[in-house]
Amino acid sequence: MQRTYQYEVFPFRPSPEQRTGQVMRHPVIVVGAGPVGLTAANDLVRQGIPVVLLDEDDKVSLGSRAICFAKRSLEIFDRLGCVEPMRRKGITWNVGRVFFRDQEVYRFNLLPEEGHAHPAFINLQQYYLEEYLIQPLRDHPLADLRWRNRLVGLEPGEDHVHLTVETPEGVYETEAEWLIAADGARSTTRKLLGLDYEGRLFQEKFLITDVVMKTADFPTERWFWFDPPFNPGYSALLHRQADNVWRIDMQLGRHADVELEQRPERVLPRIRAMLGEDIDFELEWISIYSFHSRRMERFLHGRVLFVGDAAHIVSPFGARGANSGIQDVDNLIWKLKLVMEGKAGPELLESFNFERTRAAAENAFHTETSTEFISPDTPGQLALRNAVLELAREHEFARPLINSGRLSTATVVPDSPLNTPDRDPFTGGPIPGGPATDAPLTRAGEPTFLLKQLGYTFNGILFVERPEEIPEAMLADLQELAAQEVPIRTRIVAAQPPAQAELQGIPLFHDVAGLARERYAAQPGAFYLTRPDQVVCARWQRFQRNLVEQARDRAACLVR
Repeated sequence: MQRTYQYEVFPFRPSPEQRTGQVMRHPVIVVGAGPVGLTAANDLVRQGIPVVLLDEDDKVSLGSRAICFAKRSLEIFDRLGCVEPMRRKGITWNVGRVFFRDQEVYRFNLLPEEGHAHPAFINLQQYYLEEYLIQPLRDHPLADLRWRNRLVGLEPGEDHVHLTVETPEGVYETEAEWLIAADGARSTTRKLLGLDYEGRLFQEKFLITDVVMKTADFPTERWFWFDPPFNPGYSALLHRQADNVWRIDMQLGRHADVELEQRPERVLPRIRAMLGEDIDFELEWISIYSFHSRRMERFLHGRVLFVGDAAHIVSPFGARGANSGIQDVDNLIWKLKLVMEGKAGPELLESFNFERTRAAAENAFHTETSTEFISPDTPGQLALRNAVLELAREHEFARPLINSGRLSTATVVPDSPLNTPDRDPFTGGPIPGGPATDAPLTRAGEPTFLLKQLGYTFNGILFVERPEEIPEAMLADLQELAAQEVPIRTRIVAAQPPAQAELQGIPLFHDVAGLARERYAAQPGAFYLTRPDQVVCARWQRFQRNLVEQARDRAACLVR
């Protein structure tokens, strides 16, 4: 098989514990160097928290695995300073097409409007994503990457977790004030703690292949087939990746022989039937999967925090696995930082459990219903599905009923305990518990985007017509909020172009296309408060300092 990616072997180095023979206590240890664990490590060091990262392997992932990374994940990687190589290498797409047999029945655009820094999705092989997340950690003074370090023992305590780690040069003991378990669906951490991982197994089997096609003329879109001529009675999926690699998924049925169907002599005719005899291709990776929909009841267990597949796993339809895990980390790290600094109470970490178990339940619902549409259990369900597909050819009302995977979006948690409910009327805009919306801005004539200005602290967004109309007393309040122990740093978004880049130390931006005001349903004077993970926690039609402070204190569970 062809290999378009050259794997680097990361060297094993004895840990300081092995060199000194002492048990050391670290602020945070992350177990698992997949996309989620690496995102956690990058977020920790960006916020000034030392991290030890343990992984039992010495290479990035074998095969492309997770490839679809959603707009919200790209916004998170942007905040972490990792997104540019991903965008350069990845394949951008917004459009998907659905086919029934040999005819197109539905076409959708996941991001039809302009004025966003990032597309709906990029396709990028997981090994590249991991490489780009490892790079900023390799020489970072706060990051200790430990390859071929396998967790074999775990003893939780009141103020720390004691770990036993196996390496090529023996076993050592170490401790963590906090342990983040990002060690995947077969999580050793979860098993060592004896925790349940409940849900259901889907019996349907799918062939997943990466093929290299240098002359393919398929557009850069997501194509999904129901009952195509080249795989009758089943489904198929086609995605383009970097390096002229194309991902092909083919449904094989519940009784497929896993060993037999992975043999090249079985795979090649299937791919030729799909692509046509004129397309030259080479196989790069072959796998067969069945999938689970499982999750833990709680993601927080004392000093151990579970993220990604270690906490929840879903079917691949909708690209909700890795993207959800990345959002777990985005939700967690700022909260952990405030708790570690003694500024927030333990209920702030409990809110991580509250918000992300709800996200996991939402993802499970969407992926399970997608799976049931793609692979109906009964003849009646199959007939109903095919009727929907037939109707969708001519009738628009049927198209939203097609479910080839409800693609990943950020979860909104309107009942989060961190939210301050609206007291002022809004006719739109992101609600408390939902992610802030992006929009193009300029600062001193230089283009930027709103979300690039938010992060790592609580942020205020003040919408005005002209900055010079802001009362002096309000400016003084905004400056004092920025100087507090848990600061709120405000950005002023003006309808008219400001004459300068800041006003008394507060950054000024021009809503050059009017999209920020539109997307936030913001009249002059409106004020939004966002958390460090760019989630809106409160909003008002008029700024009042005491209300803003109360909302911040609620969202941060501040200790007074």
